[in-house]
Amino acid sequence: MNSFSARMPPPIVLSFAASDPSGGAGLQADLMTVSALGCHALSVTTALTVQDSLGVAGILAIDADWVEDQARTLLQDMPVAAFKIGLLGSADNILIIADILADYPLLPVVLDPVLASGRGDELADDEMIAALRELLLPLTTILTPNTLEARRLADPAQAAHGDQAVDVDVCAQRLLSLGCEYLLLTGTHDNTPRVVNRLYGRDAGLLRSDSWDRLPGSYHGSGCTLASAIAAHLARGMPVCEAAQAAQDYTWQALAAGFRVGMGQYLPDRFFRLRAGGGDPLA
Repeated sequence: MNSFSARMPPPIVLSFAASDPSGGAGLQADLMTVSALGCHALSVTTALTVQDSLGVAGILAIDADWVEDQARTLLQDMPVAAFKIGLLGSADNILIIADILADYPLLPVVLDPVLASGRGDELADDEMIAALRELLLPLTTILTPNTLEARRLADPAQAAHGDQAVDVDVCAQRLLSLGCEYLLLTGTHDNTPRVVNRLYGRDAGLLRSDSWDRLPGSYHGSGCTLASAIAAHLARGMPVCEAAQAAQDYTWQALAAGFRVGMGQYLPDRFFRLRAGGGDPLA
């Protein structure tokens, strides 16, 4: 056997997400992050978007049959080690993805509930939010919402009336009661001097709290980067608590090295280690 054929392949992460032609978020962000962390990235396109660094101008959901065909074709061919889920485009897509995930109950699932863009463009309607709560949360290993998303998911009726006063610990417990095993609640949208991210477990409550310097500027794709980084670390066999901490560190560094190439938000530099001259993406 030659040396090439004897090589061990990297762990594989399969991402369900929408395409972002700006490269800031969505599938493109997932592919870059997973690759930068030493895994092989597979992608299932759930929607096409018209967007740039300023915001989302349009979205076209992919037919659910096409979503299923993309995923099952890959899964029959390659040994996936973790799933990452982002913007899904429609309630029909959520239904079919839940059916797929149910066939792989031992694989970790990282769900980033993309409900709106950074400038507030709505990306999920009431039907999709209900489907996320009922179908995907019970299959989720770790959910990664910001506080705005957590409140909408925890109590859609209350959030619809503009009530953002619900305590974050209460939101966390409500979401965990819907079935996800862990919840990493990010403080990126809070008006605080430092960003505080809280990791909760379904049985243990608050497991850890991590505080990060709040960087100046606004970033496109930070949530996608964080969730994909968690998925990559889980695919490599890291426990959830350690994966969440390592992914936060990677994401903060990618944001700190971010760059502005358009007229809107900064983009995270997922390959900051390579650009700094380090050859090992895991160093």
